[in-house]
Amino acid sequence: MDNKQRNNILLVLFIGVLMGALDIAIVGPALPAIQQSFQINERLLTWIFSIYVLFNLIGTPFMAKLSDQFGRRPVYILNISLFAAGSLVVAVSPSFGVMLAGRALQGFGAGGIFPVASAVIGDTFPPEKRGSALGLIGAVFGVAFLIGPILGGLLLMASWHWLFIINLPIALVVIVLSLRILPATRPDTAGGFDWPGMLILAVSLGSLAIALNQIDTNNFFASLVSVDVLPFLILAAGLVPLLIRLEKKAESPILRLDLFQNRQMILAYMLSLGAGIGESGLVFMPSLAVSAFAIKTSEASFLLVPLVLAMAVFSPVIGRLLDRFGSRVVVLTGTVLLVFGMFFLGSLAAVSIALFLVSGVLVGAGLSSLLGAPIRYIMLNEAAAKDRSVAQGIVTLSGSIGQLFGSAVVGAVAASSGGGASGYGTAYTVVGVITIFLVIAASGLKGRAAELATVKANNEQGQQTSAAH
Repeated sequence: MDNKQRNNILLVLFIGVLMGALDIAIVGPALPAIQQSFQINERLLTWIFSIYVLFNLIGTPFMAKLSDQFGRRPVYILNISLFAAGSLVVAVSPSFGVMLAGRALQGFGAGGIFPVASAVIGDTFPPEKRGSALGLIGAVFGVAFLIGPILGGLLLMASWHWLFIINLPIALVVIVLSLRILPATRPDTAGGFDWPGMLILAVSLGSLAIALNQIDTNNFFASLVSVDVLPFLILAAGLVPLLIRLEKKAESPILRLDLFQNRQMILAYMLSLGAGIGESGLVFMPSLAVSAFAIKTSEASFLLVPLVLAMAVFSPVIGRLLDRFGSRVVVLTGTVLLVFGMFFLGSLAAVSIALFLVSGVLVGAGLSSLLGAPIRYIMLNEAAAKDRSVAQGIVTLSGSIGQLFGSAVVGAVAASSGGGASGYGTAYTVVGVITIFLVIAASGLKGRAAELATVKANNEQGQQTSAAH
């Protein structure tokens, strides 16, 4: 496969991931209009995000496993099609319940877009070019958050429905290009689909998402033992031993337990979890700015521009650095920057707008070393070709769980600390403490020489498997 073919593949993946990322970036500005359209309260309004995250969590391992069993192209097209169908349901929804059904369908389809795209890169790009390719895909999120609010504002001039209708022509283009460009290879698989494991995993994740969504951040510890939270937490935790037992016996498990025995992979899962916690903290930065500088919410959003620009600029650069220096140097440097950024937000950002902007740049640069390319680069190096989508799915799963935990923790700490600038400052200090553990985890990653040795061993093993078949 030549460079032109690989670039065409990368373009198809880029557009698909951009569509999913834009949906996150442009929905926020539409919430007031949606709330007014359906006449719902703020608690119900939060389910527009919660149900998307819930079904995204469920869809990630499901689609990743389908991709490893039936091939990347058909499952990637399925993901895009489901996302488009969900967008259409949302756009024409006559009631809020139907809209939530559409958001669930969107989340389920979107769950596989990024993991499958990452697996395609692993299948088609040589090891020395995977970092750069993943870096470009990772930069999509920075681009989406940069143009998302602007695009959302323009579409809202017509109607909030257009924020979802716009996905339909984009999806059509991606599907047509996927049929023409993405490779149609089918991996060698054995065994049927692990439906029991998928069901238990879905119920466990769903229970966790519902529990976290029901936590009252103004009365955090009391809400943990309430009937709205505790039963779901017990159910989520109680199903884990059953899931492990089922996966050990499954012929083709939805979660490969051996992927949790590799030290490098475990560190990657931990880093992805921490990245999700850090990423969720970005949601509260405008609230910190409003409280600290007495400005409007719309004005506070513009203060995030340096952070978004930092992510957009550093993501592709980090991809190239991965190919040259390996994951440990890149991730370790990024986590150190993230620690400084979070502690700056906790102690200095409320002092002046200039320090707030500096904090944003540090956080953006730090998260660029965790979101997108670096962690997925590690997984592509460690996982065998037949397990790439499953491994990528676990990374996405870890990040999503981190987001759920992070938003609950930041909100709870801020509320219990009296709210306002001081409350959010304390919350970011707590997140800063958590990110110190990311530095420790990053320091345990393999060096460049060890990474290359692993890639060589996996390639030789793959060639032997292909020859045997």
